[in-house]
This record gives sequence, C-alpha cells and structure tokens, in this order.
Amino acid sequence: MNNSAEALAAEVFDAMNTGQLEKIRDLVTDDFVDHGSPVPLPPGPEGYIAILTVVTTVLQVRYEVLDRPYAMKTAHFFRSRDGMLCEHWGVRDELDVLYQIGALKPQEIAMPVPD
Repeated sequence: MNNSAEALAAEVFDAMNTGQLEKIRDLVTDDFVDHGSPVPLPPGPEGYIAILTVVTTVLQVRYEVLDRPYAMKTAHFFRSRDGMLCEHWGVRDELDVLYQIGALKPQEIAMPVPD
C-alpha cells in the first residue's frame, strides 16, 4: 500500500463509496482528529467511522427525500504521520446546495455601473 497522504485519502473515499468503513481502522492513527466534523468526536478510527457513517447515510437519505440531483463543492485536506492519516479538514459549500434545491433563493445583487 502507498502510504502517501494522497493515497491514504483516496482509500478513505473508496471506503466511503463502497460502504466498507471498517477499512478506516487501517488508515488513520489512534489520535486522528476530524476538524471538519459538525459535532465533537472521540479521536481515532471510532470517531471518524461514526461521523462517516452519519455523513454517508444522511446524504443518501436527503437525496432520496428531495428526489433532486445536486452537486456540493467540497475540499478535503489531510495530514499524515508515520504512514497513516492523523488529521482531516473538510470544507463544504452547503449554501450553494440550498440554492440548487430551491430551499433558498439567491439574493440579487445590483452591480454598480462604472461612470
């Protein structure tokens, strides 16, 4: 296995996409911290598996309930140590999703006209 942060992060996403979250145990340190979590988590694989379970389940439920496709812009940043992931930061553009599904209407902004 390639232990670069990029390869490890790709394995995390693969575990999420295949529903094999138990693989996370082999990818993160015992003191792993997910700084992008919306709720406080215990460190390590237990906390990360817990939030990823919620995230993958909630996203699936929301899609089925809304029956509307949407795209969410995201960025994920990982830090590795000793061949394992030890930290994650995630940034999501949730406001844009609310616009896409019609839950909010974007504000119209009048652009000034140069003289």
